[in-house]
Amino acid sequence: MKSSDVILVTGAGGFIGGHLVSHLLSRGFTRVVAVDCKEIQDWYQISPNARTLQRDLRDRDACLEVTEGVDHVFNLAADMGGMGFIETHKAECMLSVLINTHMLMAAREHGVKRFLYTSSACVYNGEKQVRPDVTALREEDAYPAMPEDGYGWEKLFSERMCRHFTEDFGIPTRVVRYHNVYGPNGTYDGGREKAPAAICRKVIEAKLSGRHEIEIWGDGEQTRSFMYIDDCLKGTLALMDSDFGEPINLGSDQLVTINQLVDMVEDIAGIKLERRYKLDAPKGVRGRNSDNTLIKQVLGWAPDIRLEDGLARTYAWIYDQMAGERTFPRELAATGTAD
Repeated sequence: MKSSDVILVTGAGGFIGGHLVSHLLSRGFTRVVAVDCKEIQDWYQISPNARTLQRDLRDRDACLEVTEGVDHVFNLAADMGGMGFIETHKAECMLSVLINTHMLMAAREHGVKRFLYTSSACVYNGEKQVRPDVTALREEDAYPAMPEDGYGWEKLFSERMCRHFTEDFGIPTRVVRYHNVYGPNGTYDGGREKAPAAICRKVIEAKLSGRHEIEIWGDGEQTRSFMYIDDCLKGTLALMDSDFGEPINLGSDQLVTINQLVDMVEDIAGIKLERRYKLDAPKGVRGRNSDNTLIKQVLGWAPDIRLEDGLARTYAWIYDQMAGERTFPRELAATGTAD
C-alpha cells in the first residue's frame, strides 16, 4: 500500500477497527475512510483525520457507495461479541454474511486492488477442541467443517466467498483468522466484551467496591490464547502487504486457562478474590490455541507480546474508565471465555 492510496476500514467504530484506523493514520496514510453502522458518537475511537461515515453495510447500495474510488479494503464489519453473545445471537451473527457478500460485490464493481477479510478461530472444527490441553490449531484444521454454530459458519462461508471471488473475478483477497484480540479502547461491559476485558472489569469492580468475589463461566479450566492489539495490527498490515492468499492464523500461542487469566489480573490488581463458578453458562470449546508455524513461514514473524504485559496495559485503561465512573451493577455480571 502507498501512503496516497485510498484505504477503507469497515467496522471502524469497533475495537479493532478503531485501532486500525488510528494506526494507519499514524503510519502516514492520508486517505483513510472509516465506516461503521453505529452512531458516530458511539464509536470506540474517532480519528479526525479520517473520512468518517455511518453506513449499514448489510445494504448493497451502502457498500457500493463506500467502495467507490477505494484502493484497499479492510473488511472488519460484523455483528459479534464474546461467547455469551455469539451463543445467544446466532441468527444475528449469521446475518453478517450480507456485509461480506455485498462488500465483495462492490469491490469487484469498483476494481478494488486488494480486499482483506477478518475471519475468526471460531471456524475451526469443534472436535479438535474438546480438551484443555488442546493441540494448537493449524489452518487446515478448519476442515472437515464443524465450526462454531452461527458465527463460525458465517465466517467460514465468507472465507470461501473470498477464495472464489479471487478465482472467478481476479480480486486479490487476504483472509486473517483472529484468535482472541484484546487491549484498551474497547468494550468491557454490556454483554459483548471478551474474557480479558471482562475479567479486568470484574476484578476492578471487586477492588473498588470491596466485594471481593468474581463469577466465572464454566470451571475455569477451559483454555485459550489471547493476542494484544498491537500484535494484531502489525500482523494484519503485514498480511495485507504480503502475496499470501490463503487463510492464516493471527494469534498468540501462549496458552492459558481462564483461571490462570484471573490469576494474572489479580496479581496486577494486588488482590485475591473468591471465585464462584457458573457451570451452566456459555463457555465455548474446551480448548483453543493458535499454531503459528505458517505465519512464521510467510512473514518471518508471529505475535510475541506477553499476555502479562498486554493485560497490565488493558487493566490500567479499564481502571481509569471505571474509577472515573464509580458506578457498579447491582449484581456481579458473569465472566466468560472469548472467541
